[in-house]
Parts: sequence; C-alpha cells; structure tokens
Amino acid sequence: MERVELKVYLILLLINSVATQQDSLERFALLELRSSLGLRARDWPRKADSCSWTGVQCQNGRVVGINLSGLTRTRVGRLNPRFAVDSLANLTLLTTFNSSGFSLPGSIPDWFGQRLNALQVLDLSSCSITGPIPLSFGDMSRLNYLYLSDNSLSGSIPSSLGQLLSVSVLDLSQNSLTGSIPSSFSALGNLSSLDLSFNLLSGSIPIGFGLLSGLQLLNLENNSLTGSVPVQLGNLSRLIKLGLGHNGLTGSLPNGLFSNMTRLEYVALSWNSFDGNLPDELWSMPQLRLLDVSGNNFTGVLPNASSLGNGTSTVFNLSNNMFFGTLTSLLPNIRFVDLSNNYFQGPAPSNLGTNLAGNCLRSLPSQRNLQDCELFYSRRGLSFDKDIAPDSAPRPASNSKKRVTYVMIGLFGGLGFIVLLVVVLLMLLKSRDKRNRDQRTASIGPVPGGSSPPPKTSISFSGLGHSFSYEQMHQVTSGFSDTNLIKQGRSGDLFHGKLEGGFPVVIKRVDLSSCNKENYVLELEFFSKVSHTRLVPLLGHCLEHNNEKLLVYKYMPNGDLSNSLYRVTKSEGDSPQSLDWITRLKIAIGAAEVLSYLHHECIPPLVHRDIQASSILLDDKYEVRLGSLSEVCEQGGDNHQNVITRLLRMPQTSEQGLSGSSSATCAYDVYCFGKVLLELVTGNLGISNSDDVTTKQWLEQTLQYISIYDKDMVAKIVDQSLIVDEDLLEEVWAMAIVAKSCLNPKPSRRPLMRHILRALENPLKVVREESHSSGRLRTTSSRRSWSAAFFGSWRHSSSEAANGIGQTSQVSVNELSSSRKRFSNEIFPEPVDMQATERQDES
Repeated sequence: MERVELKVYLILLLINSVATQQDSLERFALLELRSSLGLRARDWPRKADSCSWTGVQCQNGRVVGINLSGLTRTRVGRLNPRFAVDSLANLTLLTTFNSSGFSLPGSIPDWFGQRLNALQVLDLSSCSITGPIPLSFGDMSRLNYLYLSDNSLSGSIPSSLGQLLSVSVLDLSQNSLTGSIPSSFSALGNLSSLDLSFNLLSGSIPIGFGLLSGLQLLNLENNSLTGSVPVQLGNLSRLIKLGLGHNGLTGSLPNGLFSNMTRLEYVALSWNSFDGNLPDELWSMPQLRLLDVSGNNFTGVLPNASSLGNGTSTVFNLSNNMFFGTLTSLLPNIRFVDLSNNYFQGPAPSNLGTNLAGNCLRSLPSQRNLQDCELFYSRRGLSFDKDIAPDSAPRPASNSKKRVTYVMIGLFGGLGFIVLLVVVLLMLLKSRDKRNRDQRTASIGPVPGGSSPPPKTSISFSGLGHSFSYEQMHQVTSGFSDTNLIKQGRSGDLFHGKLEGGFPVVIKRVDLSSCNKENYVLELEFFSKVSHTRLVPLLGHCLEHNNEKLLVYKYMPNGDLSNSLYRVTKSEGDSPQSLDWITRLKIAIGAAEVLSYLHHECIPPLVHRDIQASSILLDDKYEVRLGSLSEVCEQGGDNHQNVITRLLRMPQTSEQGLSGSSSATCAYDVYCFGKVLLELVTGNLGISNSDDVTTKQWLEQTLQYISIYDKDMVAKIVDQSLIVDEDLLEEVWAMAIVAKSCLNPKPSRRPLMRHILRALENPLKVVREESHSSGRLRTTSSRRSWSAAFFGSWRHSSSEAANGIGQTSQVSVNELSSSRKRFSNEIFPEPVDMQATERQDES
C-alpha cells in the first residue's frame, strides 16, 4: 500500500514539475516577446505574475490570449519596429492573438500557421505588414476569425485558405493582393463574412460562391474583377450586404438574381460596365437601405413610385447611367436619391429633393444640351418632346467693374508701395460710395412715408415667383395672428400660412418702420440673380403696401437645425429624439455645398454673414435649404479694407457679426460654419448663434479635445445621444478636425469652403493615411467613404463576435494606430501653423 501511494506521489510530482517547467517556458516566451517588440515594462512588469500583464489572458495558469492592440512601445522599440514574434511558437495553447493597430512592419514568417494551429482568433489588421500571406495559414484548422486588412500584403491569395473549414469571418481588404480569387473558397461552408475589397484582384467571381449559403457579407469592391455576375450568387439567401462596385464587371444582371435575397440591406454595383435593365425585384427589396448602381450603362424607365424604397432610410444612387423617361411624383419614401447624368425628360417633380443635374429636364440648371437629348432618344426609337426640352441654365452675373479694378491694381503694382497704397485707397472709397448710393437708391414701390416717386430699379420680377395681394396674405395668416407666428427675426417676423389647396408656406413680414428697409430689397435682388437648389425657395412677394413688405417662401417641414437636432415625438413617449450621425453628416455636406457655391461659383463671391443653426432649414427628407438671406453681400471691397488696415497699422475690428464690416468676408462664413459643425458633433445647441464670453470659453475648452493625432480624445466631447461604431467615430473625428480648422483665430489660415466640402464628402480621407506602395493610385476618396459607411458597421459587429470567443478586446479592422499621422493634405489642406501647434501639444 505504501508503494502504491509512493508511485502516485511521484507521478503527481512529475506532473507538477512538467507543468512548472511549461509555465516557466511560457513566462520566458512572454519576456522574450516583450524584448523583441519593445513593450514597456509598465505594461508587462517582470516582477509581476505574467497572467496579470496588460493584454495577457490565462486559463489554469496557461497563456490562451494576447492582445497588443492599444499598447505602446518604448523609445528604443519605436525606433526599430518589426514583425518579431518568434516566441509565440512556445505558447502552445494560444487561441487568440490580436495586434490590430500595433505596428509590425515586415513579413509574416512561414512557420506562423504551423506552430500556432490552436488559434481561433487572429487579428493582424493595420499592422504595416508586407509580403505574401504564408501557405501555412491553411494549417490553422480551428481558426474562426481572420483579420489581415489594411496592410501592404502582396502576391496572390493562397488556395490553402480554403482549408479553414471553421472560419466565419475572413477579411483581407485594403491590401495589394493580386491574382484571382481562389476557387477553394467555395469549401468554406461556415463563412458568414468575406471582405476582399480594395486590392488588385483580377479574374472573375467564382461560381462556387453560390455554395456559401451562410454568407451575410460579400464585399469585392475596388478590385479589377472582370466578366459577368454568376447567376449562382442568387443562392445566397442570407446575404445582407453585397459590394461589387469599382471593378470591370460587364453584361446584364441575371434574371432572378435577387429573387431569394430578401434580407439584402446594402447593394453596391457602382462603376462597372453593367448594361440592360435593373431586375424588378431589386427596386422593392423589403429591407433595402442602400442601392448604388452609379457609373454603369443601366437603362430603362423607373418603375411605379409605390414599388420604390421601403421608408425614409433608403438611399438610391442611380447617377451616370442611361435611364430615361419622365419623372412625376417619384420616390416618396427615399431619404436621398441621385439621378444625375441620365436622360430623364420633362418637368422635374416638385417633391423630390435630389440631384438632377445632367439630364434633359425642363427649366433646371446644368442640364444636357438639346442635341444630346434628341440623339439619345432617336437612336433608341423613343419619343422626345421638344416642348419639354431643357432650358439654358441661369448663371450668376459677372461684375466687370470689379475685374477692371483688379487689373488696374495689377498694372499700378510696379509703381511702388506709396503709389499702390494711394490707388487702393481711392478705389476703396469709390467702391464704397457707389455701393452706398446703390443701396440708398434701390427700392421697390413708393418710398415709405414720402411723396416722391419711386426710383427706378434693375430688379426683374419675372424670376421672383408669384405676386400675391395683401388681402390674400392677411387671410392665410389669420391676420398675422400670434398663433401663426413662427419667430421674430432681425429682418422680419415669420408667419406660417396655407395657400389655396392647403399648400404650406412661410411669410416674412418686413415692417419698414422698425427694420432696415434695404434688407428686403437686397434679398429680392439676390434671388433675381442667384439660383441654387439648396437655397430656400422664394415662391412670391407682396409689395403693395408702403410700410410693410411680404416675402413668401416654401415651408420646410423639419424647420431648422436648431429645432431638429433634438425633437420630441409622440410616438417615442414624448422623449427627445436625436438626429443620427448619417443625417448630421448629410446636413453638414448640404450646408457646405451651398456656401461653396456662394463663395466660389458666384462672381464676385457672395458672403452669407448669418450662418448659424437657425439659418439651415430642412425639408421633409432633411435636405438643406439655406435661409436668412437678407444679409448676403458681395465680398469684394472688404478685402481691400483689411489689407489697408494692416498696412496703416490701424486697429482691426474683430468679427463682431452682422453689424460690422469685417463680417463681409468668406472667412467669416467659414468661422461661423465651424461652430455649426461643433454643434453637430457635440450636440451643444446655441453655440453658432452666440459670441459671448461663455461661448468663447466653451470653444477654448472643447477645441483642446480635437487633435489630428488622437481619435480617442474626441470621444470625450461627442454628443452622448449619438450611437456610433468605430468607423462612424472616425467620421465624427474628421468633422471635429474640420471644425477646428474653420475656427482658426487667423482668418487667412482658415480653409476655403470648397476644401471643407471635399473633406466632409470624404471624411475618412481626412483622418486616414493612404498607401500608394502598390504603384496604382488607390481610388479611396468618396468610394472608401461609401464603403466604410455601409460596410463598416458589419466589420465592427464581426469584431465583437470574435471578442466573445477570444475574451479579449477587439479593435475595429479599420482603426489605425493613434500614433500615426492620419491627416491628408490632398483632401483637406490644413494651415501650417495649426499643424505646428498640434505637434507641440503632442510633445
């Protein structure tokens, strides 16, 4: 009996010895990994139990998970980063390895898959890895999640990846992989997400993809794939997101391709060479939120409006195709639709807030010429009605006198500083006197309170809508009662009214005894010369009374931004509902579009001077219609005044707002727009319409959290009611960066509005550093923005699923290390002095 007990004791002693040796071996491996990667001792302290180290997970004393994401290196480690993880081979029970965003430049060693075949989660995204994907990756038979996105991987995709029969998520996007897609992928029966986008892949889409019955995301965008779409893809009945855009795919879409895909939410087929008609079932998908077929050769007429879209969340992009026919009451349930550069004819529907440029529509700007339209319809044997052909697009009037002024300044520039100063001073005085005379003499109708005849005016009423009677306006506003009063403005009181037939309007009542009588004249003159779809529509006027003038505008169902950012809805139990981020970004882009038009397309440039949340009106689809136009003026003369002020060392006035001349600059509009952007980011209403001490203090505190080098800081000021994932947070971060640039205290250092527009249209381009190592220009401006917006949330959810298995924190595959510079001067050139300030803050 004693001998048996002794044997048991010796066996237990041997087992404990082996376990202790294994523990010691794993600890030594971790210390070696700390040394090779240059990790800080603060995160992995030698004297502490290795299972307590940051990012290290153990079970029964054995290492099962390592998470390097978010860790930082020592100074020596930062100087020599490399893919040095050989010691991982000694961690035989390792199931999770996550280094997302942790720089590991170099290639993956061939032994990696063979020695780490117990892995279930492997995340090497955004690690600066180069070279090919090792063939040994096919040996990781237990792997469930594989993320290799956003690196510089090259070569072809090894067919051995088809042996990963347990893999659920496979993300190889944003690399430089070449060759064809392996046909062996058809064996991945457990695959739910496959992302191969933004590579250099060629060949056709494998027919075997139709066997992946559990696939929910298939993203092949931005490659060089050719051929037609295989009809077998129609078997993917669980598919939610399909991305085939920006390839070289051809032919028509197979009939019945989408018949079984009833779960589809996102379909991106843009910028291929598809032709023929769109399948009927694609128009009426029950869950569809995005349909982008732009940049193809699709043709045909649009179906009946009742079959289009499923609600206000649907986005259609049908631009740059060959659709034709007339547009009536179209797309009533679509949040946004782009029909530009097609061949639609006839009148444009009045209830459609969309992009209709480049068609054959009547009385709209930027349409095709008559010859193009006739040729298109005649070649197809279709009827084209010349009576509803496009009119010539109105263009802003030019100011020849201003051009002469600039030429004269250039000619006299060589005469020296004194001569130049005198000439500019004379020109300024002449220009200012002329403008003052014009404003004093411009008037419509009899002079209030006087008996002298009305002066002549150059304003044409033909383009200013209908002329209403005062009695009619008095009736539709219930005698301008308080119940119809919307608000009291600086340039007049706004009243709600309904014309005959129940058509809602807004009527501005200008009392000339209390308001500046010149403002309404300037506003009418503005509408007579300027036309843009993002300006609030002026429907008409009533000018028959001497002391009271009325302007009639189209009613905006969603009011202005100040009362739409948070709205109480009865359906939600009277709790305030916040606008989602996609809508906020859409509003910012819309406002930037119209300001860019005023600043850069009007000659001379026009300055709004009253940009704030209450000036940004929103229609029923939250499309921007800019209002508060009574203060719009030319920028011209004020630029000279600023130059002269600096030359004479006179005290320069601050941007005091509408009462001061310094507000008549495009830079002032940019500053005010920056405050609006901060309202959208932070949800702090009232910032854009105030310039008091409290507001300035709030701005100073808030801007400290906005840095082009650190995304995490901006999370501290983001509106808490916003629900954003990692990809959308990058867009929020980008808008905050744009806002900070707009709020530069030096007007000359603020970005131009056209640069602001481009940055908001491509927010990820602002904060991401693109790779051009492949030798091919990576077309990742607006395309990547679409892809990130509509596929990013899926990646994030997949990452969370991986987190559940590995029990380590996963980082979104698109997130880059915060230590990398993410600013793109190509998209949004930032002032040099602001960059210097950021670097000082970082140091």
